[in-house]
Amino acid sequence: MTFTLPYKIPYKINSSFKRKVAYFSMEFAIDQPLKIYSGGLGFLSGSHMRSAYELGQNMIGIGILWKYGYYDQVRRGDKTMDVLFQEKLYSFLEETGITFEIEINEHPVKVKVMYLHPDTFGTAPIFLLSTDLPENDYLAQTTCHHLYDSNVATRIAQYILLGHGGAKLLDILGWKPQTYHMNEAHALPAAFYLYDKYKKKRREVQKRLVFTTHTPEQAGNEVHEFSMLYKMGFFNGLSEKEAREVSKVSNDHFSHTVVALQLAGIANGVSKKHGEVSREMWSPYTNICPIIHITNAQNERYWSDKELYKAAASGDMDALRERKAVMKEAFYKVVADQAGKLFDPDVLTIVWARRFAAYKRADLITTDYERFLELVNRKDKPVQIVWAGKPYPQDYAAVGVFNNLVLMNKAIPRSSSLVGYELALSKLCKMGADVWLNNPRVPREASGTSGMTAAMNGAINFSTQDGWMLEFGKHKENSFLIPLCDEHAPVHEQDHQDWAHMMDMLENEIVPMYYDQPDKWNKMVVSSMQQVLEYFESSRMATEYYEKMYLPAH
Repeated sequence: MTFTLPYKIPYKINSSFKRKVAYFSMEFAIDQPLKIYSGGLGFLSGSHMRSAYELGQNMIGIGILWKYGYYDQVRRGDKTMDVLFQEKLYSFLEETGITFEIEINEHPVKVKVMYLHPDTFGTAPIFLLSTDLPENDYLAQTTCHHLYDSNVATRIAQYILLGHGGAKLLDILGWKPQTYHMNEAHALPAAFYLYDKYKKKRREVQKRLVFTTHTPEQAGNEVHEFSMLYKMGFFNGLSEKEAREVSKVSNDHFSHTVVALQLAGIANGVSKKHGEVSREMWSPYTNICPIIHITNAQNERYWSDKELYKAAASGDMDALRERKAVMKEAFYKVVADQAGKLFDPDVLTIVWARRFAAYKRADLITTDYERFLELVNRKDKPVQIVWAGKPYPQDYAAVGVFNNLVLMNKAIPRSSSLVGYELALSKLCKMGADVWLNNPRVPREASGTSGMTAAMNGAINFSTQDGWMLEFGKHKENSFLIPLCDEHAPVHEQDHQDWAHMMDMLENEIVPMYYDQPDKWNKMVVSSMQQVLEYFESSRMATEYYEKMYLPAH
């Protein structure tokens, strides 16, 4: 390909979406071969890019080409998980021939630009930045090695690369966005680039910048030392006095989210509940922009099982059951390969699969081990359960939970833990699940999207009432909703209440319905499949961003 400037999007733009938008994200989960994502944030941006393409939106993505990705989740000799950093090669990415220079930590750093063409995976065009060049010293090269590097200075360098580098690239491309969308605050240096570009007029930045926040508690939002950020070049050459004035920081405490809220024209939470939580959480701060909500969604064309939807639409329940059995068998081959266990497609299968983090409580169902064993070992109305997901490599508590489940499951024929939870395995988990278990501690889940794609594959959500489930879930119509616990009780008491409700519902409602009332079960499956597309398909989300974020910000 001969890459020509100024850049033009190579597909017809829908007249409803003419406004030029640059979408900055640290991660994009586009397709299994392109491993530049870690979890939910990437799954969201991937679906957004797919729907932007399908709708003909005038949007491009800006990201980083991670040389070693997030990490490959593999196994040690005892089956517990290990972390492998393996170089990734992508022949389907195209050379742009563009290289340019930015400054990080008072050193010039060369940046190379690769291009994901829309036709490759059916997405809006995406430009990926890399510092892995021989002209750079080793430290500069490592900036793009590991997504969410554990070293603070490296992460700050990554944010400068994404924000400053991405904004500079847009100028080089001659592609002049009317809106710069930060998917989380990682790209915040772009705001300071724009501040300098538009002659240090704060309002000119706010007119162009929009911000999506994903974290529903202050402790989860990144804070760094202002002095360190300044030394590393986070503020695009502004003097210390100017940088403090623009970011309204008088001490050494720099909250990325607060500053993003002050420099954006509008921001959003990622569910109705998260919007409410965010407005309350950030209300003590002055000069922040309005915070609305646009509930996350996922791309139906990529995620849904077409044959299952055809059976549901025809009302042919025999065809529905037969197709689901085929989907489960495909998933069980992975279980057999990884764990040496042969699962039965006629047995109720529960799947818990997502990022391992303390508040998501992967092992909650095992709180009473004997009761758990009774559930999975029963002769009549048996249950199979599978766990999968990647903990952050340095979250040793989460890694410990994962490994404890691996060791526990060795002796249980109908219980298994899988490694390698990426897009391909995620799809298989949803194909194989009858019940999609989701039990975060309320109200810690901003949105949660795995249950959306599970529903698109005929799995019924069994969930605490948090995030998107507050907008979707109808108990015993399309989901099983765990009753709310006392949020003011101590954490251990909340966990006990949620566990008790969960087990009672499993034993007395879910398992009996699956085996004794198959028609009622299948009616719930069909309701779930149909209703999830009514609002939680990402074309709605991508449209709402134009209507509520991009145009009002102008």
